[in-house]
Amino acid sequence: MKRAEQVTFGGSGLDRAAHLRTQTATLDQLWGAADVQIVLLWRGKPLCVCKRGHSDAEGLAYLQSDHALVAGRRNDALFLGRNAQGAGYFAVSLDDWEPEDLDASSLNSFLDPSEQRHPDLPEAYAFMELRRVMTHLSAREAELAATAKAMLGWHATHGFCACCGHASRVEQAGWQRRCPSCNAPHFPRTDPVVIMLITRGDRVLLGRSPGWPEGMYSLLAGFVEPGETLEAAVRREVYEETGVKVGEVGYLASQPWAFPMSLMFGCYGVAVSEDITLDPQEIEEAFWLTRQEVMDAIAGNHPKVRAPRKGAIAGFLLENWVADTLE
Repeated sequence: MKRAEQVTFGGSGLDRAAHLRTQTATLDQLWGAADVQIVLLWRGKPLCVCKRGHSDAEGLAYLQSDHALVAGRRNDALFLGRNAQGAGYFAVSLDDWEPEDLDASSLNSFLDPSEQRHPDLPEAYAFMELRRVMTHLSAREAELAATAKAMLGWHATHGFCACCGHASRVEQAGWQRRCPSCNAPHFPRTDPVVIMLITRGDRVLLGRSPGWPEGMYSLLAGFVEPGETLEAAVRREVYEETGVKVGEVGYLASQPWAFPMSLMFGCYGVAVSEDITLDPQEIEEAFWLTRQEVMDAIAGNHPKVRAPRKGAIAGFLLENWVADTLE
């Protein structure tokens, strides 16, 4: 695909410097340097700088290691890599902080609009939900935020050995856990997901899951099962959810999706049938849209389908399908 690496969260060329993850002395130097850039997260929400006079994010807010909120957290910090000048990127979780007047209901909403401001930070700094700010971040900032969110989320939910149940410990600058009891190593989880641009002639298949906001429709998607190829997963998921049979399948682009820790494989599929039979447990509604109707939706002029969310690979694929830039 011509524009494959222009998808949000991909293509920044981050030097992850994996060879440094076991070099404690070097990491200590990077952490203590004046040019270190530390990404702070609270419950998976990255710390951002808000635009003057607006609630929109201007970019990530970086801290230095002598700031009160991260000082003393070197052992808990995740090493993300280095920039072109050799300065280190790290991520730290501030989940032990409890904001005043916290509205817990907003944290569980489809798109969390709430912002949390720590009293030890400038007023323009706020923890903001990544889905909300992802299109306001540079490619580098988006990759850092997505990596940090996924990895810190993995640590938060995988603190015990899956082999013997003993509490595990962090190794390799946050990129591995090991059980001190049975010595079993544990590595970060990534869940493969296929998301499919299914076409039949000049039409594309869209659907919506139960509980989605009104007017929100997207490409079909589903998890790849063990022992399954991407092609087989595309055909299975589409048939299970809509009863549509798919013939030719191919790969287009991928997107890291840290909600919580998936890798989206964008694929195309050519439908060989068009009648739709829904699985109501998975899909609330599905239908075929013409290219012109998708163009209208992207422009905000469709009477039923709202414009695709910016930053998500579904909208990226639809926009490239409409523009005929998939190949």
